[in-house]
Amino acid sequence: MPEAASAPATRATIGDSEFDRDTAVTRRAPGVYDIDLSAGWTITNALNGGYLLAVLGRALGDALAHPDPFTISAHYLTASRPGPAVVRTETVRAGRTLSTGQASLFQYDDQGNEVERIRVLASYGDLDALPDDVRTSAKPPAIPPMDQCFGPQDAPAPADGLSAIAGRLKLGLDPATLGWALGRPSGKGEMRAWFGLADGRDADPLSVLLAVDALPPTAFELGLKGWVPTVELTVHVRCRPAPGPLRVSLTTRNLAGGFLEEDAEVWDSADRLVAQSRQLARVRLG
Repeated sequence: MPEAASAPATRATIGDSEFDRDTAVTRRAPGVYDIDLSAGWTITNALNGGYLLAVLGRALGDALAHPDPFTISAHYLTASRPGPAVVRTETVRAGRTLSTGQASLFQYDDQGNEVERIRVLASYGDLDALPDDVRTSAKPPAIPPMDQCFGPQDAPAPADGLSAIAGRLKLGLDPATLGWALGRPSGKGEMRAWFGLADGRDADPLSVLLAVDALPPTAFELGLKGWVPTVELTVHVRCRPAPGPLRVSLTTRNLAGGFLEEDAEVWDSADRLVAQSRQLARVRLG
């Protein structure tokens, strides 16, 4: 059992936390939802892709007959920005154990034209109805205890364009994957960390959609700098997380043509693999 991270004095609960408020959607009409995207989840000026995926995931959870995302794939078409947005959903198929739907997030550009930012296709089910039989060769990542790891608060000085999202997360980055922060990237394309929300809210399937995209990109350990925008992100949620901190492991094996893949595993406090993901991201070379 992993050592738990220290919790805030007053813990937020699922349904009553900053994450829940900032991903809440308001149903305007069947399948149509309004939201004011929060600037609190930006990296410099860009909204985090995992936060945006959780917004769309929440809308689909309301629109579909089943509550939990099992698999959700998003294509990021244009850059989203804080402010008003609308999510339009459509049920593709409603089955007995799985419902499939699609959703798109739209905003208006400076000329008043509606622009599609993200398009998602997802299948939802009931995680609590899954059988307990698990057969796996996967193993949790070896990460030092939280008090031996480092977060944004340990940086010697605030970085330019400090990410607002850093104040909403409790990250403990494995020192073995922090060479980039010292000017000595390992070249291995790995990132590992403890993950939690700063207000102490436990993880659920929606916050797992955030967790897979919340760590510094593996491109940093490959010696690259700058924004690494997501082109496509697919997440598989395997079970409902147990209370307590999550462990997230990212790996990249191949960078070619200015794009890399990033594979994530998310493990809970009961040593269960609760989610897996793969994304394709663009990197700035030179």
